[in-house]
Amino acid sequence: LPGPPFTHQQMPSKMVYYGQTSCEQDTERYLDVVKYVFSYYKKEVPLIINTMGWVKGEGLLLLIDIIRLLSPSHIVQMDMCDWKVMPPLTSEHIHFSAGLHTKGKQQSKCKQLGVGSTESWKCPEGEDVSAPQHKLLYVHPEFPRAGVAGEVRVHSSILRDMSILGYLGHLQSPDIGAVLPLHSLVPYQVPFNAVALRVIHTDVAPSNIMYAVNASWVGLCCIPEEVRCQSEGPVLLTQTPICDCLGFGIVRGVDMEKKLYHILTPVPPANLRLVNCLLLGNIAIPNCVLVGQQGIEGEIPYVTSDYNYSI
Repeated sequence: LPGPPFTHQQMPSKMVYYGQTSCEQDTERYLDVVKYVFSYYKKEVPLIINTMGWVKGEGLLLLIDIIRLLSPSHIVQMDMCDWKVMPPLTSEHIHFSAGLHTKGKQQSKCKQLGVGSTESWKCPEGEDVSAPQHKLLYVHPEFPRAGVAGEVRVHSSILRDMSILGYLGHLQSPDIGAVLPLHSLVPYQVPFNAVALRVIHTDVAPSNIMYAVNASWVGLCCIPEEVRCQSEGPVLLTQTPICDCLGFGIVRGVDMEKKLYHILTPVPPANLRLVNCLLLGNIAIPNCVLVGQQGIEGEIPYVTSDYNYSI
């Protein structure tokens, strides 16, 4: 509401790094993340939940799951002209319609959703579920081009890049002057065996993991288990944890001889002491960070102009 996200960034009370711009490939983990974050809501102040714009097909079914999980008191539904895909999300509709991982009352009676593993999304037969009760506020805009999806999609990618750039701006000195290029900033040196490592969105062979991590955007996270490694590392996780994310950084280099990650981050040192896990997702560093650095001569690492689009 105060403006584009990059103009008023704040440290959240509770944050999880999902690592992808869409939850389509792993909806169960997305729901577990929602449960994890929502469990820390103390209900002392009103909570406004900004749902995503994926409201077709499985996205609508997932939205029904989320509404069942969070039990809101009010739902504001904004429609668009001549669009009949999404029904009004009344209490009755939520109660009787099937979600993506839950079933409506007409199909089977489901147990209430609690905080736990993804197994809690399975609905056993014979258990009742209380009907959700919320007030629906239905908004039907009539101005031209309301909700045109194509333009929003392009706009979203630009806003994501702006948010990352705004976050990286905290690496700069508050004094007005020349902006320092990232390669001139002193990174933190993190031993391989001090943090666990996990690539969220795809499987990477251990022999190739450092190629994936180098020059990447990572979530700086805290897992409850102590990171133990008999060797010099790296420490690789076999599953993606659902854990607190304390901020973000760029792995600007990997020193294979000294077994060190070189990480640039604006996260304060007091919080960095809690970080024991690096999560790498499908979020790319904005192109301008790589191609717009001042003082680079010759080829820019990880950037090429000789690209064959037929491959």
